[in-house]
Amino acid sequence: MKRDYAERRAEVLRDLDGLRVEVDADKKIGYLILDRPPLNIVSFRGREQIRAIIEEFDRDDDVGVVVIRGANGLFTSGGDVKRFPEIPTNKMSDLADNIGAPERCSKPVIAALEKYAFGVGFELSLACDFRLATKDTLVALPEITIGQMPGSGGSARVVRIAGLTRAKDMVMLGKRLPAEQAMAWGLVTDVAADSDGLTALVEDYAAQLNAMAPISLRSLKRVLNAAYDSSLKVAIEVEGHSYEKLRRTDDYAEGTEAFKEKRKANFMGR
Repeated sequence: MKRDYAERRAEVLRDLDGLRVEVDADKKIGYLILDRPPLNIVSFRGREQIRAIIEEFDRDDDVGVVVIRGANGLFTSGGDVKRFPEIPTNKMSDLADNIGAPERCSKPVIAALEKYAFGVGFELSLACDFRLATKDTLVALPEITIGQMPGSGGSARVVRIAGLTRAKDMVMLGKRLPAEQAMAWGLVTDVAADSDGLTALVEDYAAQLNAMAPISLRSLKRVLNAAYDSSLKVAIEVEGHSYEKLRRTDDYAEGTEAFKEKRKANFMGR
């Protein structure tokens, strides 16, 4: 039986639901923008589209760094809770697969958090490599307050990042954490004063990341994620093989020459 998988993929990305995509080829940044006024709620369909967009950014040579950001001066208040009862029961157990797309992306992914990063929005950011926030941002996994719990990887990631005691305090009570406290707990990478400062911070991180050797960066992300999710022995084994592979790249040769010549390396991604 013939199957048109290309059309199926196109259908997923047709008519983006509360999402927008922009690519700044000069700065090598791909922006995934949550854009559903006033609170940028993420729909069930939008979750699948988020995954597909990030996978396409991963294939785009004009994109070196992916940035997920909200429109309207805020990230997102979370998922479309009012419509959850309409979703078939067996469609809700694998939500983390779509929201975990940033972690699987081979390129660095930055979440730019403003005002609210609640529910699925915070879970999405936890799957990113960097979480940058404004000083007045609040982060939360408040699902317990409506008789539910996080279902897209949030509780598991908070435990891994912040520890069991803090995770229980935050998630079991549905607490909203200020950005500074979230940074102290390791849940946020860096904090800017305001929206303009956040934009500058995001672009600074992206520029620094894009200045690195792309193959090395992809390999390092894979190694760090492996170390986060496996035994020390396995993580060291993965690190060793990745290190050996990088010795054969043109970028490593360029990096060592630039070091000897005391100049900035010009990495080409080979």
